[in-house]
Amino acid sequence: MFPKCASPWIPSFSVSLEHVLGNTLYRALSKTPAALALNQTQHCKQLEGLVSAQVQLCRSNLELMHTIVHAAREVMKACRRAFADMRWNCSSIELAPNYLLDLERGTRESAFVYALSAAAISHAIARACTSGDLPGCSCGPVPGEPPGPGNRWGGCADNLSYGLLMGAKFSDAPMKVKKTGSQANKLMRLHNSEVGRQALRASLEMKCKCHGVSGSCSIRTCWKGLQELRDVASDLKTRYLSATKVVHRPMGTRKHLVPKDLDIRPVKDSELVYLQSSPDFCMKNEKVGSHGTQDRQCNKTSHGSDSCDLMCCGRGYNPYTDRVVERCHCKYHWCCYVTCRRCERTVERYVCK
Repeated sequence: MFPKCASPWIPSFSVSLEHVLGNTLYRALSKTPAALALNQTQHCKQLEGLVSAQVQLCRSNLELMHTIVHAAREVMKACRRAFADMRWNCSSIELAPNYLLDLERGTRESAFVYALSAAAISHAIARACTSGDLPGCSCGPVPGEPPGPGNRWGGCADNLSYGLLMGAKFSDAPMKVKKTGSQANKLMRLHNSEVGRQALRASLEMKCKCHGVSGSCSIRTCWKGLQELRDVASDLKTRYLSATKVVHRPMGTRKHLVPKDLDIRPVKDSELVYLQSSPDFCMKNEKVGSHGTQDRQCNKTSHGSDSCDLMCCGRGYNPYTDRVVERCHCKYHWCCYVTCRRCERTVERYVCK
């Protein structure tokens, strides 16, 4: 994604996604549990691409590494799901370790992936605390404010504060190594990672469970819990669509990232930023990091980004007819089985030329 430098291991996606999902985490994911037990401190040295701060964190928090691997898998799924209806559909994540320029430069797409990755690792850690999978933490603190009439605090809250703390320590470490990468790229990665964590903070909500005679819900036990990662990804996708292009310019005695066309104001803490413009992703062109949309399925009746006009970039599409056999007219019999018929229906799909 950027010039080669120290690898982040996962959520910071520091220099190149090859170093994140491709170089280090990709290798970790591709190894069998026996090959990557991660149950002894010396195993931390076997993980390529970690900077010294990450190795130390690994040694003192071995259980954390399993949570990070889980977070990486969730990033892949959430990214593909969020962009399934777009020309750029996050397919690059699954090309590890051979990425195109869409995720090797400071693009809008790489900004989204940095942010989602930072959110994912903190999300995974916070949830792991709740489930008791991490010995260094437990449930989140009880809120200081009253929960409202008929409610009481209880249950086990997601430990967001611990997740944010440990997630930032791990994912931001590579950007703080002095002799790696350009300052502009580091600032962009740090900023977008923090935007991801901010989106995670915004996803914390009150969740409740009813108690009472015959389900009367006279009392509700409530706690603070995080939304699912797919919801955080949806929030970040909205920020992706309104991301701000920035340049690295002197302001006072130091250089800062400032909006390219509106450099009279500083970059907002809530907005994703990018350094290089993206192609339109209509035609395949590896030189600019475009995968193209040929053979992508489109929606003939949609007026959104998945419409055949937008997805196919005006090139047209080919219609196909498929026959699908499925269970239908299912009936429950007392007691206790279900019988169904097999029905055949015709499904039309449209694929970009």
